[in-house]
Amino acid sequence: MSIASGARGRHLTRRLVQLYAGLTLYGVSSALLVRAGLGMEPWNVLHQGLSELTGLTIGVVSIVVGAIVLLLWIPIRQRPGLGTVSNVFVVGLAMDGTLALLPEAHGLPARVALMALGIVLNGLATGLYIAARFGPGPRDGLMTGLHRATGRSIRLVRTLIEVAVVATGFLLGGSVGVGTVLYALAIGPLAQFFLRFFAVPEPTPATGPASDTGPASGTGPTPTTGPRSDTAPTPGIDATPAASSASPTGPLSAAGPAPVPASGPAPVSTPEPAAVDAADAAGTPEGAILRR
Repeated sequence: MSIASGARGRHLTRRLVQLYAGLTLYGVSSALLVRAGLGMEPWNVLHQGLSELTGLTIGVVSIVVGAIVLLLWIPIRQRPGLGTVSNVFVVGLAMDGTLALLPEAHGLPARVALMALGIVLNGLATGLYIAARFGPGPRDGLMTGLHRATGRSIRLVRTLIEVAVVATGFLLGGSVGVGTVLYALAIGPLAQFFLRFFAVPEPTPATGPASDTGPASGTGPTPTTGPRSDTAPTPGIDATPAASSASPTGPLSAAGPAPVPASGPAPVSTPEPAAVDAADAAGTPEGAILRR
């Protein structure tokens, strides 16, 4: 396996690890906000309200809603990626798994601590999985698709979607509170910080000597057909034209080209290797901060 293919393999492995670690932690952070009971992010307010209405777990509701939102991509011609499809299933499963293991929080200090941890962990998870660049989640894809289809700003489209989602979820019994407000204020800066921190640099091509197995073609000594001078050919330097005009049966004539001076051939000037500019591959993804 070549060095280049090995670098590409490590690059892909890191992106996949970030994607699934980020999605799993997103589900865990959402479960922490559920247990805190002080308000959740907009879409989980809707998920919790639908869970109260249907009796399904909040993780299962999240999966169903994600699948329905993904179907809405069809008329707006959005194309899902691996991260999009994985988001639908991994976040909901991680949320239900965490809720099954995490007991109810008692007392305000414990609930505040869970809320704060959930918000910070959600920002970290967002940076992890978005920096992997496997496509947005179904909800953010809906937002960006409507932005392109309507020509409205991303801020306006996102605001309208999330206000409608929160209002519907609240009417169905979802938890809206101080955690919802703090989440809205903190998620942008947190996600931006962790996007930069977890940015995956592109693999750079390896540079080095062309070959170390022998002299390059055309640079080796050329055999002559007769004696030329008392100076032997130097490896890495083409034989001088005098060798081709020498008599095959004797030394060079006086009328021939001037012989190589006895002091030896002129020194060879070896060019320095070209400097390689190190590309700054840790670019920060552009555009709006995508939460899911």
